[in-house]
Amino acid sequence: LVQAVRPRTLGGGGVAMPVTWTHGNAFELLENGEAFFPAVFEAIEAASRSVIIETFIIFDDRVGRALQKVLVDAARRGVQIDVTVDGYGTADLPDTYVSSLLEAGVRLHVFDPQPRRFGMRTNLFRRLHRKIVVVDSDVAFVGGINFGADHLVETGPMAKQDYAVRVRGPLVAEIEADALQLLAQGARQRAFWRRLRWRRRRRQDEPGDVAAAWVKRDNDEHTNTIEQQYRLGIRAAQQQITIANAYFFPGYSLLRDLRQAAKRGVKVRLILQGEPDMPAARFAATMLYDYLLSAGVEIYEYCERPFHGKVATVDDRWATVGSSNLDPLSLALNLEGNVLVRDTAFVATLQERLDRLMCEQCRPMQRSSPPRRKIQRVVVGVFVFHFLRRFPAWASWFPARTPQLTTLNRKLHDLHEGKS
Repeated sequence: LVQAVRPRTLGGGGVAMPVTWTHGNAFELLENGEAFFPAVFEAIEAASRSVIIETFIIFDDRVGRALQKVLVDAARRGVQIDVTVDGYGTADLPDTYVSSLLEAGVRLHVFDPQPRRFGMRTNLFRRLHRKIVVVDSDVAFVGGINFGADHLVETGPMAKQDYAVRVRGPLVAEIEADALQLLAQGARQRAFWRRLRWRRRRRQDEPGDVAAAWVKRDNDEHTNTIEQQYRLGIRAAQQQITIANAYFFPGYSLLRDLRQAAKRGVKVRLILQGEPDMPAARFAATMLYDYLLSAGVEIYEYCERPFHGKVATVDDRWATVGSSNLDPLSLALNLEGNVLVRDTAFVATLQERLDRLMCEQCRPMQRSSPPRRKIQRVVVGVFVFHFLRRFPAWASWFPARTPQLTTLNRKLHDLHEGKS
């Protein structure tokens, strides 16, 4: 049931780490909160043993409160629940929200919580950016969607466009194992999770026929695995590559691979933000436009709403969905998680959604004619490409201490406010 991909040499990026592919999986694409939240809440409502959640953000809004309710209800009927949030992304949950979870028996953890200094959050780098839900060791959800109402299209023009997947099959065990590894930092969790791992190993369900792999980026042994898999996919492409990514500022080697793919006749298309929630991110991406367009890469800016997706397809046989942007934070600092999928039906479904986006809600970018030669742009452009040539080696400049996973108590408010 397990197939290993042999290591391959990547110019400028070292040797690609082997990735383990499992067979017998089933995948369902979930677009935006309208599809994602009901599927997750339904799974939690049906849980009988365990729920594990990792997320960057939980907001105290109607989506966050709906999550709170299903978690409290599940905990009260005896389900073991662990929720891990990032100390930067989820820094402002009110005490009442936290207390309701703790009193019901939910175990709530914060990844690398730090007090504020002069009213500012100090834990900006090396964030827990993964979005994972695992229920009863049976079903998992992976993607880029946080628990907030801003992922619901009905909330208006600032709602985010995003994607996730529901997974069943042997791959769930790998996703869960990563979540358990993080939870093992909490000493009192170990005995329970050892028992759960034993139950998980006994499962032999194969609900589908999809080959898939779980890939992560961490600050230990998998520092560039996700980027390597993107590059391998780009290099293997024969007909088409479509990358839809919210924050696009990858390393020079990946940019070069995209140009080379376009020059050998592959149809390379990028869907990037046109109405960004962070204007600086779009400005950085536009510095790369002429370099890519000049090689034949097509660039489309999504202009309907802020784009938050992190997905890609190659030909009709490879796709990825996950939390990792193609920018320095995701590729060199944050903890990220993506699934890789080899399945023509799934790839076709994702490709159809992306094609519709490009046709109906995007504007194509054109190469500058005549070329833009403003001195400010030339200076910034030189800086950008020198930066990208040396990235991600610069990540070593940032704090490298091992972030801690802290199990919360009712002093959460004091912790966030920097009080003793």
